Amino acid sequence: MSSATLSDATKARFAREVAKYPVDQKQSAVMACLAIVQHEQGYVSADAERAIADHLGMPPIAVHEVTTFYNMYNQQPVGRFKLNVCTNLPCQLRNGQHALEHLCSRLGVEEGGTTTDGLFTVQKAECLGACADAPVLLVNDRQMISTMSDSRLDELVETLKASAK
Repeated sequence: MSSATLSDATKARFAREVAKYPVDQKQSAVMACLAIVQHEQGYVSADAERAIADHLGMPPIAVHEVTTFYNMYNQQPVGRFKLNVCTNLPCQLRNGQHALEHLCSRLGVEEGGTTTDGLFTVQKAECLGACADAPVLLVNDRQMISTMSDSRLDELVETLKASAK
């Protein structure tokens, strides 16, 4: 994907984000542009990073640094439901690693893997900012689920499977 291959609709969305910043600071829209591409394509490819860099007039490595710094940007296709389980110390002390391992076992994937049906990707995440409610996980970078016991994790998986039908 080069800037030339960005759709007109995508370029229009980029333009709305760029317009929020002074002309000489259009690079400030990089996170919004990454989010737009991810929303449209499900992940941010290296080609998409280059197209964003070209559109914003910045080095491709600078876009890549942003993509790789935040775990909300997927660098490869993920399942319909991305489950990020916090494995930072407070969650670890309250069974965060166990929650991650339980989900992986329940779904038959390794950490970072996607189920064969393409429904679930299970990843570990750094601090999700809800230490008092540990262990916590984030569904599709949007919905926080707290105090995840094995039974609550199993219920979540079944609920998400049912919603996918």
